[in-house]
Amino acid sequence: MIILFYIFAVVLIFLSYKSWRGGVKYLEYFRQEAAKPESDFAPMVSVIVPCRGVDEDMDRNLAALLRQDFPNYEILFAVESETDPAVKVIETAVGKVAKRATYKLLFSGRAQSEGQKVRSLREAMNHVDDKSEIFVFADSDIRPDKNWLRNLIEPLKDESIGAATGYRWFVSRKGGFASEMRAVWNASIASALGAETRTNFCWGGSTAIRRAVFEKINLRERWRGTLSDDFTVTRVMQENRLPIYFAPRAMVASLGDCTFGELLEFTTRQMKITRTYAPHLWQAAFAGSFLFNLVFLWAIAILILSIFAGESPLASIPFWAAVATLVLVSAFSVAKASLRLKAIKLVLKNYDKELARQSRPQNTLWFLSPALFLFNSARALLSHHIVWRGIKYELRAPDRIIVSRPPSDTTSPAPVSSDG
Repeated sequence: MIILFYIFAVVLIFLSYKSWRGGVKYLEYFRQEAAKPESDFAPMVSVIVPCRGVDEDMDRNLAALLRQDFPNYEILFAVESETDPAVKVIETAVGKVAKRATYKLLFSGRAQSEGQKVRSLREAMNHVDDKSEIFVFADSDIRPDKNWLRNLIEPLKDESIGAATGYRWFVSRKGGFASEMRAVWNASIASALGAETRTNFCWGGSTAIRRAVFEKINLRERWRGTLSDDFTVTRVMQENRLPIYFAPRAMVASLGDCTFGELLEFTTRQMKITRTYAPHLWQAAFAGSFLFNLVFLWAIAILILSIFAGESPLASIPFWAAVATLVLVSAFSVAKASLRLKAIKLVLKNYDKELARQSRPQNTLWFLSPALFLFNSARALLSHHIVWRGIKYELRAPDRIIVSRPPSDTTSPAPVSSDG
C-alpha cells in the first residue's frame, strides 16, 4: 500500500513542478507583452455587450466601455426586452458619459432553445455597422481600462490569427473567504492561457475576431442552439486550425464580492458547462483534483500515524516521504501563485492596492482550490442542470439545450452578482 503512495506522490510532485514551470513562462510572456509599444492599428470595431439584469457597479463598467481610447468603434448593447432592468442602467450610463463610441440598444427577445446570451449575440450580429472590420464580444461585469480595446485587437493585425482573447481577474471589494476563494479558483484557469496559440481558449467576456473570419467560419450559425458562446468559438477555431492569441494587456478586472453559496454555484456551473463542451478538460480537472486531495490527505495521515505509532517517526521512511511530498508540492504551488500574481500586476495597474491585498489569500488558499475543483467536477458528473442569471438550462448536448424559466419570470431578472 505504501508503494502506491510513493508512486502517486512522485506523480503529484512532478505535476506541481510542471505547474511551477508554467508559472515562470506565464510571467515571462506577460513581461514580453507588456513591453510592446502602443499599437496604431485602428480599423472600425463593433463591440457587442449582451446584458441581462444589473451587475454590481454596472454603470461604471459600461462607462469604461464607452470611454475607450480608440478612434472608431460602436457598442451594441443587446438585451432580452425593454422591461429588463439593465435598460435603465444602459441609458443612464450613456447619458452621463462623454463617450467616444456610438451605441445601439437592441432587444433580442426570449431564447427558446439556446442560451439567452447566445440569443443576444446572434441578434446583435444583424445590426453591426457595415464598415466594421472587427467584432469584439464583452461582458457587462468587466471593468476594462481605457486601452483595453486597442490592446485586444492588436494581435489581429496578423490576418493569420483567428481570434484574440483576454481574460478576467476577480478583484474583491470587501474581502472575505468566499470572494478570495473565487479569485484563487479563477486564477488557476487564467494561468492556462499563454504564448501557445494552439492550446489557448477564447473567453466570451473579452474576445476579438475579424469580420472576415467570423463570416468564413459561419460563427453566427454555429452558435445556434448552444449555451456557451466562448467554448463554441474555441471549438470552431480549433476545427479550422485558426490560432487563438492571448493578449495579457487585455486582461480585465471583474469587481465584486460573493457569498459562499454564490461561490459554489458559480464554480460548479463553470464545470458543468466544461463537461458538456470540453469533456477532456473536465476529466483532467477531475483526475488532477482527485490526485491532489488523495495524496495530501494520505501524507497527512502517514504523519499522524507515524507520530502516534510509539516509535520515533524520524526513523520512518514513509514519514520522511510524506514530509517531502507536502513540502515540495506546497513550495511549487506557492511559487506558482506568486508568479501568477506578479504577472497580473504588470497589466492591471489600476488595482495595485487591491492586488497587494490578494497576496496572502493567493499564496495560502491554493491548497483548498483542488478540493473545490473536485466538488465541482463531481457535481458536474451528477447533474446537467444549471441556473444562469435566473434561467434554468438542461445541457443535453453542446448544441442541444432545454430552456425553462420560473413562472414569476414575466420580464427580466432582479439584480445579479458578477458571474461572467
